[in-house]
Amino acid sequence: MNKKNIAVVFGGVSSEHDVSCVSAKSVIENIKRDTYNVYMLGISKEGRWYLYEGDPALLPKDRWLQTDAITPAFISPDTGAHGITVLRESGVETIYLDAVHPVLHGKNGEDGTIQGLFQLAQIPFVGCNHIASAVCMDKAFTNMIADVAHIRQAKWRSIIHYEYGKYAKEFLAEAVAYLGFPIFVKPANAGSSVGISKAKNMEELIKAMTVAFAEDDKVVLEEFIDGYEVECAVLGNQKAKASTVGEILPVNEFYDYDAKYISGTTDLAIPARNITEAQIEAVRESAIKAYKALGCAGLARVDFFVHKQSGEVYFNEINTLPGFTSISMYPKLWEASGIRYGELLNRLIEFALERGGKV
Repeated sequence: MNKKNIAVVFGGVSSEHDVSCVSAKSVIENIKRDTYNVYMLGISKEGRWYLYEGDPALLPKDRWLQTDAITPAFISPDTGAHGITVLRESGVETIYLDAVHPVLHGKNGEDGTIQGLFQLAQIPFVGCNHIASAVCMDKAFTNMIADVAHIRQAKWRSIIHYEYGKYAKEFLAEAVAYLGFPIFVKPANAGSSVGISKAKNMEELIKAMTVAFAEDDKVVLEEFIDGYEVECAVLGNQKAKASTVGEILPVNEFYDYDAKYISGTTDLAIPARNITEAQIEAVRESAIKAYKALGCAGLARVDFFVHKQSGEVYFNEINTLPGFTSISMYPKLWEASGIRYGELLNRLIEFALERGGKV
């Protein structure tokens, strides 16, 4: 059997660059080498692209960039190339690709930008197309579609920086009256809880707006839901399936960037321990509903709150390229559902090939 050529793209110009490199190490080390030839294509924090032909163990902390195993390279948008253009000293080399597995989080990797490049090149790729990726990345657009699709979620408000500069006092007063304290303040386009704050009074709210606007030009404010924070992994194209449900038991006040990737102190309960079987099924059903409403394909992790008093399920957010580190919830949920890490990667690539390059 002829092996297929797969490129794993990692790094990127994003606040989640470092997390991407850790995720990519795990992905690269677990892709089936008897089925795929794996090419590592890294993007520096400055946006430089390189073909990396060294040890994947050096990906974390960008140690790969300090080696002699990097060569300037990029994915060409030319459909004739259908792969990687490598700028070697001996001349230009083209590596044909059957598919790309982007292991990129946050801006410039999860927001539809690089997905648009893959679509121009007509190369199959793992994950959602550029439209779904962009919509799911922007929390305001995500919330709008959830409202239209009648998916229960927290009350919310959104504002762009220009309007906030003109109407800050009026906007904040209206938001507080509508949402009440505490209020979660989030950049509309940032992943892994970067720039998110929980404001308990007006002084904290004003500071939280400044923090969020440092990450994005649009900010979303959301009502606080006193609930258990749970997550569900979705896998597949049109016939998508939902995993069992996991629960976040954070040590920090909420599941922030530090809790996810740095401190390692957050406990993940799989299956969720504080909700009923009926609530687990309600979460799984809502995850599929959100996945389809937002036009997702390949994979996504869908996050919810289960209200502690009413038991109602509230949609929180969706992540189209969730973390694939050793402590990431997405692969852990599927492992608990009977799909081991290596097989999960194999299925993701198969779903990409099934959709083809013209998505």
